[in-house]
Amino acid sequence: MREHVFVITGLRKPDEYARVRTLRTDGMSIKRIAAAVGVSPSTVHKWTTDIVLTPEQRARNVRGPGGPQCPELVRARAAAWSATCRTKRAQYQMLGRTHAREHDPLHLAGCMLYWAEGSKFKNTLEFSNSDPAMVAFFRRFVVETLKVPVDDIRFSLNVYTGNGLSIAEIERHWLDMLSLPERCVRKHTIDHLPTSSSGKAKNKLPYGVCTLCVHSTRVVQHVFGAIQEYGGFEEPAWLG
Repeated sequence: MREHVFVITGLRKPDEYARVRTLRTDGMSIKRIAAAVGVSPSTVHKWTTDIVLTPEQRARNVRGPGGPQCPELVRARAAAWSATCRTKRAQYQMLGRTHAREHDPLHLAGCMLYWAEGSKFKNTLEFSNSDPAMVAFFRRFVVETLKVPVDDIRFSLNVYTGNGLSIAEIERHWLDMLSLPERCVRKHTIDHLPTSSSGKAKNKLPYGVCTLCVHSTRVVQHVFGAIQEYGGFEEPAWLG
């Protein structure tokens, strides 16, 4: 089984790293830290794996900040936290709108491609397609325009067997096409047919369907803001 090892070398986000460790030392949960700082939960885990919470801190994360004896306080704090996260998402959308006004052709093309083909999760950028050239273009957009480090990209496949290729060969084809390291690979899905008929015919999709994923509220909300700016419309549902 492939091991995924995280080594901090040439850290690209020193300010976020320091804040994440401070919040974790104070006892905040991984998911709340991720939402507050704008990085993925997996990144928070990697950056704080050596920090051990006290029993009191762990219990607080389980029962919530107000404890079971204060349901009103729990609800009030939950509402305040939700409002804080929504405000940050709005700020990230505004940054996307600002970038859209700079007339960057790669930014425009990548955002329009995501509007057409990407998932619409509020905290995760996820793009799936069977066309290697299209996925490679989207990977370029993510790295060059959205400034996402390659190591933050998650890669998985829906692999169809019976096409004369092994799973390892299919995986290597995509990794070479996308210039991604093996540490980006996550668990693949085997022979899950799409809703369309494209995967049902033998040899129709010999390399399956590739999914690129970036767990980042900042990144996906930037794209949502840009799409609205380019398209001249408002979509409040994307704020959550």
